[in-house]
Amino acid sequence: MAPSPLLENGGVIPGKPSATGRFAEVYSDLQKHRLDFPLPIPAVLSKSLQIVEGPASSAAGHPEEIQKLFPTLFGQPSVKLVPSDAPAVRSDLGLKVGVVLSGGQAPGGHNVISGIFDYMMDRTTGSTVYGFKGGPAGIMRCKYVVLTPEYIYPYRNQGGFDMIRSGRDKIETPEQFKQAEETAIKLDLDGLVVIGGDDSNTNACLLAEYFRAKNLKTKVIGCPKTIDGDLKCKEVPASFGFDTACKIYAEMIGNVMVDARSTGKYYHFVRLMGRAASHITLECALQTHPNITLIGEEVAAKQLTLKNVTDYITDIICKRSELGYNYGVILIPEGLIDFIPEVQKLIAELNEILAHGVVDEGGLWKEKLQPQSRTLFDFLPIAIQEQLLLERDPHGNVQVAKIETEKMLISMVETELAKRRVEGKYAGQFKGQSHFFGYEGRCGLPTNFDSSYCYALGFAAAALLHHGKTGLISSVCNLAAPIAEWTVGGTALTALMDVERRHGKFKPVIKKAMVELDGAPFRSFASMRDEWALKNRYISPGPIQFHGPVADAVNHTLLLELGAEA
Repeated sequence: MAPSPLLENGGVIPGKPSATGRFAEVYSDLQKHRLDFPLPIPAVLSKSLQIVEGPASSAAGHPEEIQKLFPTLFGQPSVKLVPSDAPAVRSDLGLKVGVVLSGGQAPGGHNVISGIFDYMMDRTTGSTVYGFKGGPAGIMRCKYVVLTPEYIYPYRNQGGFDMIRSGRDKIETPEQFKQAEETAIKLDLDGLVVIGGDDSNTNACLLAEYFRAKNLKTKVIGCPKTIDGDLKCKEVPASFGFDTACKIYAEMIGNVMVDARSTGKYYHFVRLMGRAASHITLECALQTHPNITLIGEEVAAKQLTLKNVTDYITDIICKRSELGYNYGVILIPEGLIDFIPEVQKLIAELNEILAHGVVDEGGLWKEKLQPQSRTLFDFLPIAIQEQLLLERDPHGNVQVAKIETEKMLISMVETELAKRRVEGKYAGQFKGQSHFFGYEGRCGLPTNFDSSYCYALGFAAAALLHHGKTGLISSVCNLAAPIAEWTVGGTALTALMDVERRHGKFKPVIKKAMVELDGAPFRSFASMRDEWALKNRYISPGPIQFHGPVADAVNHTLLLELGAEA
């Protein structure tokens, strides 16, 4: 590992901007301490390695279509890295490797890059690591920085993606693939590591296929990143950043729980990140024990309507009022409305209307809605109606993050409670407070788990490239064990894929991992939520700990999935 420059002048990183990237940025004492925090690696990565291939792989769905889309990669085996009997020696073959951050930020990304860099410096002579700036656009435009020990040092164990920054561009048109090819040839790249979520890793696989079909030497390896926790499977048990983000949110939830109990008069409605899956909401519930937690996958499975959801919340509020509690905490996944069938139908109709014209101010456009959808639209608060009509994202989806579901539910609960008060069924007091905990969790100092997990992912990705592998996603398993016992390998990206029909063509997608209602994490939560609803079992976990008895605690979701006791 590279030597660490000293921190001087009250925490200012010395050096020139071109050398450090964080020139004259002041660090807290904790940040300075984290810079030199030693990162253990799995024992297998500390020795001479060899590759052991598994059986031929298939696909998560529609293998015949995936084979057509990836003719040179389909069927390739996943691999494990195992110790070699040969002595550990440095390779004299210098490699040229690029790394790119793709998509939203997740704590630990800098450690993935550090792991890649340290492997190359430790195991090869004369290697060069390029950091593509600003995400995939940096590849297409050949915008990069040559990474050095001095450049990387200020980012070790730090949050954020600001070492090289990220971006949401995709390499998907023939012209864009050609630009990526030109960059690979210009820099004579032996390999590229794409750090991203499901879409980014799908793009990584397409790039690996393109490079192989063109007979380029550039190999492509992915790394699993997303705080949402929806990029995982048996072979890739966790996406990095989830552990840190959930602990950051859990601290804030614990704070509002203490506030609720202190004032005795507020219901805190907390919306949490997770558009497509409710993993964050479930994990935060397991860490903090709120009174009410809505899990989108359960709402969809039970075909609940907005009225059903409102009544469920209102019933608990009424019961708590009878016990003398006019306060509480309610957790809501960001994508809740996407899980409600009647709202899905309304959104689909709105998408069709918006795709073919402008919504007129007179409201005549509503005549194009089906009667049930129009009734639902008129039932929603005005602010939510306006948010449903916002411009769609590049994929044509409603921008769920901009829909203030928590405020909608507060309004609907207020209306239902007023009705019950008139009927003599409710005599309490209700004051709703809305919160959205989102970007606050994306760039925190990574936990010990994410710091070590990301470093191992990066080290493994570099090892896979060094051994000539492509079209794999770096995978580190056995995560409930001590770090030394973690297992390391690479999973075939095509094995994670299915296809979706878009614009008349099949498009490959890595299937998102949803909350499994028969899985151990949800079952553990469901066994306790009735008690949490009426009795205040609040837990305030406090800020992330880096030393002490809970510093190395792994999140409940991962432990339960790996078979630990609740």
